[in-house]
Order: sequence, then C-alpha cells, then structure tokens
Amino acid sequence: MIKNDCYVPLFTVCVLYTQAMGNKEWREFGRTEVIDNTLNPDFVRKFILDYFFEERQNLRFDLRLEKPLGSNEDGTFTICHKTEVVKNTLNPVWQAFKIPVRALCNGDYDRTIKIEVYDWDRDGSHDFIGEFSTSYRELSRGQSQFNVYEVVNPKKKGKKKKYLNSGTVTLLSFLVDTEVTFLDYIKGGTQINFTVAIDFTASNGNPAQPTSLHYMSPYQLNAYAMALKAVGEIIQDYDSDKMFPALGFGAKLPPDGRVSHEFALNGNPQNPYCAGIDGVMEAYYQSLKSVQLYGPTNFSPVINHVARYASSVKDGSQYFVLLIITDGVISDMAQTKESIVNASCLPMSIIIVGVGPAEFDAMVELDGDEVRISSRGRYAERDIVQFVPFRDYIDRTGNHVLSMARLAKDVLAEIPDQFLSYMRTRGIKPSPAPPPYTPPGQPLQTQI
Repeated sequence: MIKNDCYVPLFTVCVLYTQAMGNKEWREFGRTEVIDNTLNPDFVRKFILDYFFEERQNLRFDLRLEKPLGSNEDGTFTICHKTEVVKNTLNPVWQAFKIPVRALCNGDYDRTIKIEVYDWDRDGSHDFIGEFSTSYRELSRGQSQFNVYEVVNPKKKGKKKKYLNSGTVTLLSFLVDTEVTFLDYIKGGTQINFTVAIDFTASNGNPAQPTSLHYMSPYQLNAYAMALKAVGEIIQDYDSDKMFPALGFGAKLPPDGRVSHEFALNGNPQNPYCAGIDGVMEAYYQSLKSVQLYGPTNFSPVINHVARYASSVKDGSQYFVLLIITDGVISDMAQTKESIVNASCLPMSIIIVGVGPAEFDAMVELDGDEVRISSRGRYAERDIVQFVPFRDYIDRTGNHVLSMARLAKDVLAEIPDQFLSYMRTRGIKPSPAPPPYTPPGQPLQTQI
C-alpha cells in the first residue's frame, strides 16, 4: 500500500477593521501582506490611522487563512517626491525640500530609496539619465564622502563596456526635524491624572424629584452621570492605576451640616480616590444620599486642589485634567480667574461641562478661546480651559451613547494641544518608549 500525502500550503493575512463613532458597522481599513506556512506570522506592513485623543477608536483585527492564489511582494517603488526643474545647466543644484520619514521609508531606516534623474523636455517625454539607490540611514550622515552617488543608466551599462556613469549627485545637506507628538509622551510613560468635581448646589433641584438634574432614574443616566462617564471612560485609558480623585462642592456635609466646596465623594478626605469610573459613579450616587445640596457655586477650591498636586510634579511625568460638571452661574468669578491664571503655568487642564438650562455666559470668559483670561493685570500663560454646555450634544432621537460620544469628542479635543504647549514651553522632551513586552520564556528579539 502506498501512502500519498498531499501538502497544501496555507497563507495567513491580518485584516484591520475600524468602527465609526456611534456606528455598529465594521469597515475594512486594510490588510497585511500574506505570510505562508507558519503558526507565528511576523507581519511587516504597518497600518497608518489618524489618532484622535478625544474619541474612542474601536479596532478589530481578524486573522485569515487562505489558499495560495499567487500573491507576493513585488518590490516596486512609490514616488514620494519630485524636485523642481532646473533648466539650462549641466550642473543643477536642487532646492532643499522637506518630507516626512513615514512617506520616505515608512520608518524603516534601511529601506532602499531609489532616486531617478531625468533630462526635462517641454513635450513631456523626459529622457532618463540614470538612477542610484541609498537609504535614510546613509542620507542621515549628511554631506560627506558617503553621500556622493554615481548616477547609472542600466541600459547603457549593459551595452557599453567602458561605461562608468552618467554623472554624480552629491548630497549638500540633511536635517532631521523631529516633531514630538502627544503620543510620544504617552508612549514614554507620561500619566494623565483625571480628577472630577461635581456641583452639589441647591439650584440642581431635590435629587428625589424627577425634575432634578441629580435625579437617579432607574431607566437612564442623569446629565451629570452621562458627562462623567463620557469623558472619564476615554481619559481613564491614559492612567495606569485607574484611581481617580472625585470631589464635590456646594453642599452641607454630615454630621454637623458645614458647607464645603472641596469634599471627597467617597467620604474620605485623606484618600478621595475611587477605583475606575465605575467607582467614581458609585461614590457620586452615595454622596447624593448623604449630603444636603446647598451653595454657592465656587470653583476655585477644587481648581486649587488639583493645582497643589500639579505644582509638585513638573518634570513631564504627569499631567492633570480636572473635569468640573456644574449647573449654574459661578459665584467666585474673581477667585476662579486668579486660580486659572496661576494654574496656567502648571501641567494641568480644566474641562467645564454645563448641564441644565442655565445661561453660561461667564463660562465662555473662562474658556479664553477669544480673549486670554486675566486676573489683576496678569494674563494666563496659556489656554487651559475648555467649556461646553451639555445640552448642545443631546441627540434628538434619544441616543445617549451618541450624545456622550459627541460630548467627549469636543471637550477632550483641546487636551493634546494644551498638553504639548506646556511641555514645549518647559523644554520637556518625551522619555524613550520602553522595549516591547516579551512573554515569559520567549527569547528577546534583536536586530543586527
């Protein structure tokens, strides 16, 4: 008996799908190259997506096994830059140009870069002079003996034995301009510390009544909870321990009924931290059962609370974001403006979400987008406040998930620029990203 084994190779490909905000549909974004005959494929192709700090960007990666139908890497080149035309000279000097490393070599410093040289013709039938190859790593040496290249025409070289080249090209200058991004700091270990401060003033209405902004309906979240959840669920991913201080202001506290504008929602002033956004939500609900809504609406105590922590960490390792959720007109405007001006030189940002039907004209002044906020003749060093009224983001169809996504998108949109403005003015560079995680028992991978 003869045993006939038929071997059918399988190819593996990874497909990336993205999901738009508020949409359940997944759409294919791209797919990797095909890797054959291995259970541990090492894909090379990179997916380049626009990153938005203020949005939850859902990604799905699917691995597929496919039978071969004739697919391979073709080794072709993509045009990434064309110089200007230099006329009437046999010794042209081209102008310097700027090109992203990603467009030039996709971040691979040793990837082959091919330069072709043409003799320009008016009718468009430009004559091919020759070509040469280099790499980003070679170009980065700058003007030197290593960056003088022979321009070779392969056809002429194949026909003429004495042919050497069609001239030379010399690199005159090479400059790397590194543009640091928000993600570079996050990859380097910078932590975003999130603090929430909730308005417990009496203007919110009796929490036991459905007309109250603090009413806890068994069917849906109130405006305070929606704002907290919308912003917190995105920003919590930038905090490694997921422990968040949660504060309240404008309430009478048990047991003596003293008014506080800076109290811990969990009842522990020495340790106001809550475990995750769910912990903050639970502390908020418990506070509604124990405190008495009162007033007035003072912001400066909670701003100063976060500023005290921010002032102790100015090395770029931490950045602080304070979310204030409020329903009414601010009572301590002068003190709040001074607190914001003082905080503008610290690693912190302030988000203010207004809930309910009140007019929030004063909040626009605090926002400082049109006129930089000032106090007693001193202007804020940078814009650190973002204000939005929650009512502008309520979906008319009653889709609260979409309302929360829209709110988070707008209130968080300015955080990366505010973050970068602090780091740049202080000359703080991102720390190097740590090496990739290697599972236990796996050898470290090195490149030679």
